[in-house]
Amino acid sequence: MAKSRIALKSVIALAGVSVLTMTACTGPAGGGSTEDGGAAGGPVVVGTTDKVTFLDPAGSYDNGSFVVMNQIYPFVLNSEPGSAEPKPDLAETASFTTPTEYTVKLKSGLKWANGTELDSKDVKFSFDRQLKINDAKGPASLLGNLESVSAPDATTVVFKLKVGNDQTFPQVLTSPAGPIVDDSVFSPDAVTTDEDIIAGKSFAGQFTIETYKKNELIAFKKYAGYKGLLGPAKSDSVTMKYFADSNNMKLEVQKGSIDVAWRVLTATDIDSLKSDKNVKVDIGPGGEIRYIVFNFDTMPFGAKTDTPDAAKSLAVRQAMADSIDRQAIADEVYKGTFLPLYSPVPAGFTGAIEPLKTMYGDGNGGPDVDKAKKALADAGVETPVTLDLQYNPDHYGKSSGDEYAAIKAQLEKTDLFKVNLQSTEWVSYSDQRVKDAYPMYQLGWFPDYSDADNYLTPFFSKNNFLSNHYDNPEVQKMITEQVTMNDQAKRTQLIEDIQTAESKDLSTLPLLQGAQVAVSNVKVNGTKDTLDASFKFRLGVLSK
Repeated sequence: MAKSRIALKSVIALAGVSVLTMTACTGPAGGGSTEDGGAAGGPVVVGTTDKVTFLDPAGSYDNGSFVVMNQIYPFVLNSEPGSAEPKPDLAETASFTTPTEYTVKLKSGLKWANGTELDSKDVKFSFDRQLKINDAKGPASLLGNLESVSAPDATTVVFKLKVGNDQTFPQVLTSPAGPIVDDSVFSPDAVTTDEDIIAGKSFAGQFTIETYKKNELIAFKKYAGYKGLLGPAKSDSVTMKYFADSNNMKLEVQKGSIDVAWRVLTATDIDSLKSDKNVKVDIGPGGEIRYIVFNFDTMPFGAKTDTPDAAKSLAVRQAMADSIDRQAIADEVYKGTFLPLYSPVPAGFTGAIEPLKTMYGDGNGGPDVDKAKKALADAGVETPVTLDLQYNPDHYGKSSGDEYAAIKAQLEKTDLFKVNLQSTEWVSYSDQRVKDAYPMYQLGWFPDYSDADNYLTPFFSKNNFLSNHYDNPEVQKMITEQVTMNDQAKRTQLIEDIQTAESKDLSTLPLLQGAQVAVSNVKVNGTKDTLDASFKFRLGVLSK
């Protein structure tokens, strides 16, 4: 894991569109210390175009929801700003006591904001319900190696694993599958509503929620009872304001109406802000990717269409891969703030290779129409092939419209495809995509932890979060093997082999890789600490 974290340094030089922009609304620089006896910093206002799906960790697996969860829920393990290494949060100690048992000793005297005790029963409850609910929009796929959880006493938790020597399990405890919830508020077998969570005051992170207007405004208040790794929040209160349009958010941060503009600003916005003398642009580590998901049941010649044919379906995917010009999209749409991606695993992670670069197109990353024609002709596919392609206009920023217009133009220019391009807003989109509504569709990904496995297990395991009906037993076998492989050289080889095998199947079509950018006014503290190798956005480090 340390090796993966170090490897991330190679992608820090990339500029992406997950942007943190800061300016000062009021108050002097350098808010007071948050140590006992010191004054906390002034209120901070954060702007975002992202959306919350659910506050319940079992019901959402998206960046907008996880940002909020990171502020209000504790974790067994977490990571300090500037690091991706898992360390005790609720835990006092945590370690493997046998190859298949990970034992945690919790701190004593922990409480939820509603006054009830927080102990081992809550930890067991949190993971038991993730597995039981197994919501298609949730992160339960990350717990594929978890067999059971026991709580022999109030401060002891034992995680029993199916396969021993899991190299990623401590990282999984810091992921979207890891937030701990209150067993007196949350349902054991169904996703709990936002309203019930707010009313139950089931918070024990750095902040509680004082006001909640879904996807309009959230008012966070510092929680004095937090005893975790991150320490007390540096501001007494933080307000998160949601924008429908990134340009309005950009204007408000430039005017000083908000302190922080975070996710998602366009490439044009970034260029403009670089020339603003009141802000500076910093580039931080990241691993964001963009890709197209293929539904193996409903895409052309899919298993549940009127003309099912696995060979023809594969040929359609191959021909699309042969026809896309990633470099043109990166340059023309994103102005270099994203780079071409030729693998499920982005550059900078241990084991990352680029199999799609040589397998498809001209063999050097560019498109090859003749090769696309041959793939379709050899499979007996008549052209043009009609493609129903869906994208989301708000979750990944306004540039998504330009990105998918470019993809449509590139595909149709070959005369091999007719593209029906449609868009849906995120809340509906995230629900419909797992219900076979979209034959092929856009997704992006922010890693849950800094290991190549996080680009493999959630995507390509059976019953993966994509819900796209992809199932290759050989790929599944290699995924399981690499997770538990102690020999790092052998594990790296397995990670490479998985990328090669999946790229032949084309469950997804990787397109672009980006990183995180911080644009800040010197009057706001903590800018860089919010963008670190753990990929967690931390409101608690911000102050004025």
